[in-house]
Amino acid sequence: MEYTFNQYSRFAKEGICHVLHNMTKDDATLPVFVCIGSDLMIGDSLAPLVGTMLREKNAPAFVYGSLQSTVTAKELSAAGKFIRQTNPKGKRIVIDAAVGDRNELGLIKVRSGPLTPGSGVHKKLPPIGDISILGIVAERSVLSYSLSDLTRLKMVYCMAQTISDAVCLLLNRIKFVI
Repeated sequence: MEYTFNQYSRFAKEGICHVLHNMTKDDATLPVFVCIGSDLMIGDSLAPLVGTMLREKNAPAFVYGSLQSTVTAKELSAAGKFIRQTNPKGKRIVIDAAVGDRNELGLIKVRSGPLTPGSGVHKKLPPIGDISILGIVAERSVLSYSLSDLTRLKMVYCMAQTISDAVCLLLNRIKFVI
């Protein structure tokens, strides 16, 4: 099941929190947030921004990936193994930027199931996670340049704020076991 929220909707934070709550309510262990991306391109920096914001807000969660310590495609395989070994019980919630159609720009999609990073730009990477959060930050392009060339920092930053606020709402409402 996939749920879609417009980042500018005043109900987005609460909606994302509600969906994440429903997807994690049967699991009392603390979720693990895997924020995939790089600070080298604005469009790809969505998840590292979310990770940084969660750390700055002292979110009571395991957070992998931030502007200071990114989890990119190069580290994905090793990071996935490390996370499974160190946090075997927690649900892995994976956050990544994505490309989409013009009418999807600014949408945040939350769905159960793993995420396949880089699929929108034709990369072949292994799926990761139990729950996926995708932020549509750029228009899909035949040349796959849109993620780096035509992405607005303000949109990516606001989207990161919406996602991190929703996660903090979730973590403050639910008492997870560490």
